[in-house]
Amino acid sequence: MVRKEQGENFPVALRLLPARHRVALHAVYGFARTVDELGDSWAGDRTVALRAFAADLDHIWAGTEPDHPVLRRLRPIVLDHAIAAEPFHQLVQANLQDQTVARYQTFADLQGYCRLSADPVGRMVLGVFDVHDSETERLSDRVCTALQLLEHWQDVAEDRRAGRIYLPQQDLQTYAVAEADLDKGEATPQLRALMNFEIERAAALLEEGAAIVTRLDGWARVSVAGFVAGGQSTVRALRRTGGDVLARSARPSKLDTAARALRLIAGAVAR
Repeated sequence: MVRKEQGENFPVALRLLPARHRVALHAVYGFARTVDELGDSWAGDRTVALRAFAADLDHIWAGTEPDHPVLRRLRPIVLDHAIAAEPFHQLVQANLQDQTVARYQTFADLQGYCRLSADPVGRMVLGVFDVHDSETERLSDRVCTALQLLEHWQDVAEDRRAGRIYLPQQDLQTYAVAEADLDKGEATPQLRALMNFEIERAAALLEEGAAIVTRLDGWARVSVAGFVAGGQSTVRALRRTGGDVLARSARPSKLDTAARALRLIAGAVAR
């Protein structure tokens, strides 16, 4: 998911930040990773575990110390930057939803899931940099939804093996793609056409949101440019598959991501 800290989803740019920002962002990603682990790989009752974690999370805003070490690390960051509780609880809610929902009928339904699973992470990152204006948050939501969709389109086969299909059922029907087609070693022509459509739709959302870089400055600009650039590089990698995401890997180049981030930053400075 877009919440993974390792690999292509934790931009190199973030590793260049001053220590105070790195510590804050690592605390946020530690929270997100823990929620994902509880929702995806916890050995016991995942719903119970997620609800218990959410209750422990509430201690932060209640003025008391949480029990979980991840939440104890998060607490001073949240309090120092006055970050609201809502995005953290939305992320937990997304993982609770994962326990019961494995299909989405329409693209609007899938966007609703992304509003819980992806957009809150962008709000947390902006909060770390004390950015709270509504237009910047709106653009952040576009970027985060796009990044989540792109990750789904990279992982169609993996998600299918896990019992989840994020391709909207309505779109599968429109393109005459059966769920069983996702089990094949390579994509059918119909699936390739569907994937090309979904990739371009996510790319359009990303490009709409990319204007966020011009609204930020300093290290916030550097950080967010890294995320946008990572998405752009992922779009490029997905396009190279020709829509056959089953047979061809779509992993972005770190060099391409870094070059795109520099261009985004330079373009914002020149305005």
